[in-house]
Amino acid sequence: MTAATGEVDAAAALETYLAAQPAAHAELLRVLRARVLAAAPGATDAMSYGMPALKVEGKALIWFASWARHCSLYPVGPGFLAAHPELAGYGHSDKGALHFSERQPLPDRVLDDLVRDRLRELAAGRG
Repeated sequence: MTAATGEVDAAAALETYLAAQPAAHAELLRVLRARVLAAAPGATDAMSYGMPALKVEGKALIWFASWARHCSLYPVGPGFLAAHPELAGYGHSDKGALHFSERQPLPDRVLDDLVRDRLRELAAGRG
């Protein structure tokens, strides 16, 4: 926390989170974060729901997390999945998580499309 505001230092919280993950997952999440930042240069680190997130203008753009057998990216809705048949072999949840791993990383184009879609949703007030 910062002394002046009592807010969590998001960059430090992110590094603490990643340091506690298996090395392969931490690397996947670092690469994902860098890719999202390249696609959304104004995004900033945050922690939300106990997970790392990236925000744009104070609104969550994406969340990402490490689990025992995979990493997850949120939110990924059924419409996005349907529009990307290349994701047919990826796990996902009803709560909007897309699962990926070092054996099955996310294609760059899919991540870029997701970030563009999320930026449009946030700009339209739907995020």
